[in-house]
Amino acid sequence: MKLDDLTRLYVSNLKDMRDAEQQMTDALPGLVEKASSAELKAALKEHLTTTESHLDTVEQLLEAATGSKRGKKCKGMAGLVEEGKEVLESEGDPDVIDAGLIVAAQKAEHYEMAAYGSLKAFAQMLGNREAAKLFDEILDEERRADRRLSEIAESLINAEAAAAGSH
Repeated sequence: MKLDDLTRLYVSNLKDMRDAEQQMTDALPGLVEKASSAELKAALKEHLTTTESHLDTVEQLLEAATGSKRGKKCKGMAGLVEEGKEVLESEGDPDVIDAGLIVAAQKAEHYEMAAYGSLKAFAQMLGNREAAKLFDEILDEERRADRRLSEIAESLINAEAAAAGSH
């Protein structure tokens, strides 16, 4: 691919995030199932609904930009999902596993926040105010999900996981 203008870079990253959101939509149900904490399960289920909404938004923006909803393989998210599978396939203390699930989910959140921040900046530079506004909304939702996961970890899961090693 030739990256000779900002529009191509924008579209390339938009295609990447279309696949990233699809990968998250496919991966989150496994995290929900593996989680033992009711609060963590609820947060992950809520994030699945939000992720499905983000996928729809990205597809709409991609179709507006290219006439197609087709993405491209997001290797970054694929790596993060692969790392998360290690936790999903683990056995051990449920609280420690929950802490691992939070780490996996937050790694994906931070990847998405970095990508959507760049997409928002590109949309602004390209004069696409509507897309920039949508990316800003997605960023706010990703930040909220990240904060909620941190709160669950800090108020409950991490202490339980630390106690697991001492008995």
